[in-house]
Amino acid sequence: MFAVIPSTARAADPAATTPAPKVLRYSIRAAETGFDPVQVTDLYSRNVTSGIFDAPLRYSYLGRPYRLEPNITDGLPEVFDDHKRFVFKIKPGIYFADDPAFNGKKRELVAEDLVYTVKRHYDPRNKSGHLYRLEGAKILGLSEVRAEALKNKTPFDYARPVEGLRALDRYTVEIRVAHSDPRFLYHFADPMVGLMAREVVEAYGDRIMEHPVGTGAWRLAEWRRSSRMVLEKNPNFREMRYHEEVGPDRPAALVEAVKKLQGRKLPMVDRVEISVIEESQPRWLAFLRKEFDFMDELPEDFAPVAIPQNKIAPNLAKEGMRAIRYERADISASYFNMEDPVVGGYTPEKIALRRAIALGVDVERQVRLPRKGQAIPAQGIISPGVTGYDKAFKTEMSQYDPARAKALLDLYGYVDKDGDGWRDLPDGSPLVLEYATQPDGRNRQLVELWQKDMDALKVRIRFKIAKWPENLKAANAGKLQMWGMGWSADIPDGENFLGLAYGGSKGQSNKARFDLPEFNALYRKQHSMADGPERVAVMQDAQRLLTAYMPYKVEVHRIYTDITQPWVLGYDKNLYQRDFYTFVDIDTDVLAKAHVKKKP
Repeated sequence: MFAVIPSTARAADPAATTPAPKVLRYSIRAAETGFDPVQVTDLYSRNVTSGIFDAPLRYSYLGRPYRLEPNITDGLPEVFDDHKRFVFKIKPGIYFADDPAFNGKKRELVAEDLVYTVKRHYDPRNKSGHLYRLEGAKILGLSEVRAEALKNKTPFDYARPVEGLRALDRYTVEIRVAHSDPRFLYHFADPMVGLMAREVVEAYGDRIMEHPVGTGAWRLAEWRRSSRMVLEKNPNFREMRYHEEVGPDRPAALVEAVKKLQGRKLPMVDRVEISVIEESQPRWLAFLRKEFDFMDELPEDFAPVAIPQNKIAPNLAKEGMRAIRYERADISASYFNMEDPVVGGYTPEKIALRRAIALGVDVERQVRLPRKGQAIPAQGIISPGVTGYDKAFKTEMSQYDPARAKALLDLYGYVDKDGDGWRDLPDGSPLVLEYATQPDGRNRQLVELWQKDMDALKVRIRFKIAKWPENLKAANAGKLQMWGMGWSADIPDGENFLGLAYGGSKGQSNKARFDLPEFNALYRKQHSMADGPERVAVMQDAQRLLTAYMPYKVEVHRIYTDITQPWVLGYDKNLYQRDFYTFVDIDTDVLAKAHVKKKP
C-alpha cells in the first residue's frame, strides 16, 4: 500500500531536494468491474485498462477529426486485398511491466502476444464482450476453433494454427478475414485489444481480472474494489514524447498548454488516484474543495449552477477553471429482454406492448427535469459524432403519445380484466414490468418519471435496485427483464451502435438479446460497404427496424461537461483515446498558490 499524499501537499516543496510526486486525482460515478481487456465492457474499467495495456494503434489525443496513429507498431498496418489482409509490424524493445509471472526476467512484447490476445476473444471461457466486433470480418479459422471447443466442451486450442492469424516472425503479424472490412483497424486502437502475455494469464487464471500486467505507461499500484484505484508509472515504459497538435480554433488555454508540453516525456504525472463516488452531491462538493483535479462528467443536477447557459459560471471562471462540453457519442436507453415471457417476443401483441410502453415515456420531460437540458431526444440508436448519424433522420423513437399508447394496449388485449384498475396480459394474468436500476440519485429521478409514465398507462412497474456491476453481470446473462443503460461509442462509426441489436452479439453488447434475420442481414451488408450515402441508407433501414420492433427504447443522446482545475494542463475530451491521464500535466506553481489561498 502507498501513503496518501494530502491534496495540499502535492506541489513541490521549495526546501526539498526532490519535488513531491505529481498526483492527478479524479472521481467516477460507477464502480469498475475488473481489469482484463477481453472481459471488461464497462466504460470506467476500460478507461483504466487503456493506461495499463497497449493496443497496437491509438487515436491522436487532440487531433480532430479523430485519426489513427501507430502505438506499438512501426507505422500503420499495411492493408491488402480489399481490406481482407492486414500486416502489423511491432516495434522491437517494448517491455511488459515486471511481474512474478516472468520469473525475474525482462519480458519483451512480440508478435505472438498479439496473436494470443486476439485468440483470447474466441476462447469461450473468457466470455468476451467484444467478440462480435472481430467476428464481423470473420478472421479465417478462429470461429471453427471456438465452435469445436463449445461442441466438445474442451479447452480452446491456442496452439492450433489458423489461416487468418499468424506470427510471420518475432515482430510481424498477419491477419486475414473473410469479409472486406474497411474499418477493421479501428478495433486495434481499442482497449479490447490490450496486449497481454500468456504467462501472466496462465499464472493468475480466474484471478486475471485482478492482476493487469501490460506494456502501457501505467501499472496498478493499489485497488480497493468499488472504492479506489491507484495507477503509478510503469518503470519499463518505453521512451514516448508528447507530440500533440491543436488548431488555433481550439480554446486559447489548451493551445497555450500544448505549446508548453511539446517534447515532454510521457506520462508527465507520476500517479493517478481514481475514487468511486456514486452520488452526485459528494462528487461535486469534493471537486469544489479542490480534492479532485477535474470533474469528469459534471452531474446534471449541478449544471444550472456550474454551466448556466451552458458556459462556465463566472465564479468558477474567476478561479481559473475550464469547462469542456461535448456530445458523448452515446445513447441512454431502456432495453426489453426479447427472451422474457412478458416483454419479449416477435408476435404482434408483444411488439405492440413494447411500442406502447415506448410511446408512453415522456423523453422531453426527462431532458428538462433530471437531465437539466444536457441531452437531446434520440431518433435512432446511432448517436451524433459517428459515421452513419444523420441529423435529418426522424422516427417515432422519442415520440410521446400516451393516447396512442393506450389505444395500442386496448387493441391487443392488454386491458384490466379483474377490475383492480391495472392492465393485465391478454391471457388475464397480471402485467408487471420489472425494471433494473441503480441506487444513486440520478437513477432515482429517472425511475420516478418511468413510474409516473407507466402509472398514466395503468401498467404496473416495479424497480429492481442493485449496484451497477451486478446489473451488468445479470444483463449479460439475460436475467433482467428491463434495464436503463448507457452505451458510449468504442469507435467513431455507427456500426458500434447497430451491434447492440445484432444477433451475433447476444450476451455481449446486445443486452436486449434481439435476433431478427432482416436486421442481421442489414448489419452484415453495411459492414463491408465503403463509407458514403449508400451505407448510411442501409444503416437507416436498420434503425427503422429497431423502431418498429422496439427492443430498445432509445431515449436520449447525452451532452457532458468536464471541468478542470486551473493547474491541469493539456486536458481535452477524447472519446476514443481513453488514457487521457497520460497526456496531461499539473502546474505545481499554480497548484501551490491555489492551496495557499485556500488556507484560513
